[in-house]
Amino acid sequence: MSFQAIEFTEVDGIGRLALNRPDVMNALNSVMRREIVKAMTNLSPTTRCVVLTGIGRAFCSGQDLTDAREGIDLEKTLRDEYEPMLAAISDAPVPVISAVNGVAAGAGANLALAADVVIATESASFIQAFTRIGLMPDAGGTHIVPRSVGSARAMGMMLFADKIPASKAADWGMIWEAVPDAEYEGVVRARAAALANGPTRAFLAIREAVRLSGSNNLAQQLQLEARLQGELGQTRDFHEGVRAFLEKRAPDFTGE
Repeated sequence: MSFQAIEFTEVDGIGRLALNRPDVMNALNSVMRREIVKAMTNLSPTTRCVVLTGIGRAFCSGQDLTDAREGIDLEKTLRDEYEPMLAAISDAPVPVISAVNGVAAGAGANLALAADVVIATESASFIQAFTRIGLMPDAGGTHIVPRSVGSARAMGMMLFADKIPASKAADWGMIWEAVPDAEYEGVVRARAAALANGPTRAFLAIREAVRLSGSNNLAQQLQLEARLQGELGQTRDFHEGVRAFLEKRAPDFTGE
């Protein structure tokens, strides 16, 4: 596959989807949104984890405001372009890590937060910048952020459009971890390798169970856990995991 606004490569089962418009801090335009969907919905069978990141000094500065200057139907754009892009990330057939290498603002912040795990450099930041241009947060922000940091912090972030340093985002529970810039690439590689070499179906079951836990009562969640665990108990990876434990060796998971 060839792309204009992103790069996609795969090494050792790890796909790397890099936003590639560094001259505009990887601002999202129609081409980039289409290409993210194309890459994420055409993953190779050998891909077992995807790392979403940005090229240059930013992760993503949000919507390309050049489009707004030229006229944009925001509702149509959100429905036709943002919703498929966010679904392609959040419902990917493999775990997705957002590796936030710089500022993640507006829709760019919410694109990052759509992944299963977010790892950021300590110098990175997250900004719900929408009110700075007279808008409200979109791209899933009003769903994701309150569930991770609580309504009080979500309201403050969104009303004041304050920049939240990555270390504070980690303390608040909005992201998994903020790591020193010098250690960032090594940490991302190690985390991605752990997912790429792990029990993929178990990872996806965890994603499903965690997402539904907010709307299920305890009885419903117990039923969901039983169903998902029953399915995992029939997998090759479960049987390999048990054998490896009994034989005191590392398991050889294949994602099956």
